[in-house]
Parts: sequence; C-alpha cells; structure tokens
Amino acid sequence: MERSVIIAGFGGQGVILAGKILAQAGMNHGLEVTWLPSYGPEMRGGTANCTVVLSDEPVGSPIIDEPTGLIALNRPSLDKFEAIVADAGAVIINSSLIDRKIKRDNLRACYVPVNEIAIKIGNPKTINMVALGAYVAATEAVPLNAVKDTMTHMMEQGGKARFVDANIAALEEGYNAV
Repeated sequence: MERSVIIAGFGGQGVILAGKILAQAGMNHGLEVTWLPSYGPEMRGGTANCTVVLSDEPVGSPIIDEPTGLIALNRPSLDKFEAIVADAGAVIINSSLIDRKIKRDNLRACYVPVNEIAIKIGNPKTINMVALGAYVAATEAVPLNAVKDTMTHMMEQGGKARFVDANIAALEEGYNAV
C-alpha cells in the first residue's frame, strides 16, 4: 500500500502543519513516510503546499509525479494540481473557496465546505484539520484516532494544548462530512 497526497492552499491556512501531522500519524501507525514542504518567502498569503507519502514499504523519494490524493484549500491549488492526480485518486475540495467542479471524471471528488465547518465549530483557523479529517475518511490512509492522537501530542508539545479540543472537533467534522 502506498498513498501520496499533495496538500495545497494559501500560506497561513495550515497546509504545512496538516502535512506534518499526517506524516507523523503515519509513522506512529507503523508506516514508512516522507514529508516535503514547499513554500516561498510569500508564506503568509502566497501559495504553499506539501507532499506526504505513506507506505508499508520504504519510500524511494519524497517527490511524486502522480499523487493518489489532493487536498485543495483554494482554487489556484486545484487548478495547479488536479491534472497530476493519479486515476481513481481522491480529491478533497474546499467548496467554501472553490467555485468549480473538478474537470476529470476519473477521480473521487469530495466537496467539503471546510471554512463553514470550521466557523460552525467555533474556530475558523481549524480549516486544515477539517480538510485532513475529510481526507482520512475518503482514503483510510491512516486511522482517524492516529491523527487525533498525533495532533494532540504535537499541540501539547508545542505549548498549544488549549487548541486541542477545537482541532479534534474539526478532524471529526471533516471526517463526517465525507
């Protein structure tokens, strides 16, 4: 089993953190993992993305040509990466900000109103966790509990324990939205 995902959006949407949590959850679950962030000096407001590869065998390279998944948090990200997603791949689309349907009929598209869900649970900054929960539901790449446990540990270690409950709620709501 090998799954790869590009998580992409504007800088400040938590793209890099979502990828880091997914990668760490994969390692904690016993998988081989790579995580490759990509962002420029325009980190806040510019585009950012990261690639995560999860496998039950050693991963040869963190660079992938055809990811099996895409989390697109904004329209430029969907426009840029949709064409390279592998056939039958899962695409999580933030329908709060993306006003179009995917162009390909050989992908599994999950339209999730990520921003509205984050606002509903009381913390608009949790959009990355809503999207990550949706990805986990769509792909079963790792168990949701592994992601929750990893996120909790990372937040607590980073001195952000006060955000754990909101992020768990965001993961669960995103998971249930698929």
